[in-house]
Amino acid sequence: MWRFFPLAVLLWGGCMYETWARDNLRLHGALVAQPCVILPGEEHVELDFGTVIDKYLYLNQRTHSQPFEVHLTRCNLAQASTVSLSFLGAESIGLPGKLALDASSQAFGIAIGIEDQNGKELILNQGSSSRYRLQSGDNRIALRAWVEAEPDALSNRSIVRGSFSATVTFKLNYE
Repeated sequence: MWRFFPLAVLLWGGCMYETWARDNLRLHGALVAQPCVILPGEEHVELDFGTVIDKYLYLNQRTHSQPFEVHLTRCNLAQASTVSLSFLGAESIGLPGKLALDASSQAFGIAIGIEDQNGKELILNQGSSSRYRLQSGDNRIALRAWVEAEPDALSNRSIVRGSFSATVTFKLNYE
């Protein structure tokens, strides 16, 4: 029996070779140049709203906007002259277009809105209509965010106090 074993291995290996040799996977892609760079350590932007008083939200529906910025560096105008930002994340059910809180949040009945420096709201999960002209080298895109009470939480006076956080991803679209 052992003298047929090498023959069986050769036959089995030959069958496997046929399976491995088939052209059944095609890979595609595009290699592009990146017009600007986000420096390591600056790809994560954190914004601390501090203490938000629920009574203030019941009276005013939202907080004052807090500034933050996206810093782009080494921008090459030969590759792109403008950039727009899109924000992608979990959308609030009570305030469509605004950012929902993370599941780990204790607070409830609020969402986070984002706007450009002119006060134009940037709707979550939609392309931005705000375009920013790039300068060669460093660019800082000034943005603002606010906390807003959801309409049902306002009418039922059911805002739940506690710590909160939210996570959004920004996408840069160069032209």
